[in-house]
Amino acid sequence: MENFIWKIKTFDELSAQDLHAVLKARIDVFVVEQNCPYPEVDGDDPKAVHLWAEHNGNVAAYCRIFQPGIKYDESSIGRVLTTQKYRNINLGKALMKFAIATIEARFRTSSIRISAQDYLLSFYTELGFVATGKSYLEDEIPHSEMLRSLICSDK
Repeated sequence: MENFIWKIKTFDELSAQDLHAVLKARIDVFVVEQNCPYPEVDGDDPKAVHLWAEHNGNVAAYCRIFQPGIKYDESSIGRVLTTQKYRNINLGKALMKFAIATIEARFRTSSIRISAQDYLLSFYTELGFVATGKSYLEDEIPHSEMLRSLICSDK
């Protein structure tokens, strides 16, 4: 993971350039690549902590995390992405490990609930998440709810 700069900021700490770069990456991946028009700016960014990896000034990977009680009773991770240019180098796994460690350090919990696109279930399973059995369509994309708890946090 050489030459990547890892950043972690609350919404109030984001500069205008940071916010623009993050939103561009999210729209490029979730709206354009996945051909899924939906309200990307959902009002939750001010409540999130934003984590991302930059390479040569570009967002390479990104996610946002929430403390318990905002999205779910547990902490949560969402808007997880790796931009097209930076895929297949395990950057997504590094991002998720960073997000999990950040949640454990900042929020003092190992319980994390996510809404995972179904094609990524094995990726999240490798990181200690377990499907809860709740499956649904979100923006016409199959998703499953997954939980990572203290019991499986040693992965």
